[in-house]
Amino acid sequence: MSRIGKKPIDIPEKVQVDIEGNHITVKGPRGQLSRELPPAMLVEKEDGRILVKRPSDSPEHRALHGLTRTLIQNMITGVTEGFSRTLELVGVGYRANLQGKKLVLNVGFSHPVVFEPEENMELEVPAPNKIIVKGIDKQRVGNFAAVIRKARPPEPYKGKGIRYEGEHVRHKVGKAGK
Repeated sequence: MSRIGKKPIDIPEKVQVDIEGNHITVKGPRGQLSRELPPAMLVEKEDGRILVKRPSDSPEHRALHGLTRTLIQNMITGVTEGFSRTLELVGVGYRANLQGKKLVLNVGFSHPVVFEPEENMELEVPAPNKIIVKGIDKQRVGNFAAVIRKARPPEPYKGKGIRYEGEHVRHKVGKAGK
């Protein structure tokens, strides 16, 4: 048995979960998420808990067991607490600011780079060199943070660029001069 997959998922009081076949909808204080689950997995709701079971011990079903449970758990966590990803800007003159809901980055190009947040997503700029992406869908928060990071990924010689908070950038040695 999958150690992750066999754990039951507790449903908090303020969260409503609807399961129809392999489609699940989770409503909570922060919003609503819905997702199509793998059709092979058996998802049951009983006594304020969700149980994920697999029909057989085949490698495909074993792989989907823990994944399905984690996807449901992330949906419940998202509508109750939400998810966030923090980015840091490293470099002289690199800065971020919000203009309305749009994120404007000055990261060494001749023009500012502008990002519009997706729905159910929020951007914060507590300092000129720090960006916080918040939302209820863990996958979309991570993807949007990756898109922002891609505007100027950290380079290996000086370490300048946009990086995740706590990310370690390995530095390379420059040219060996005489």
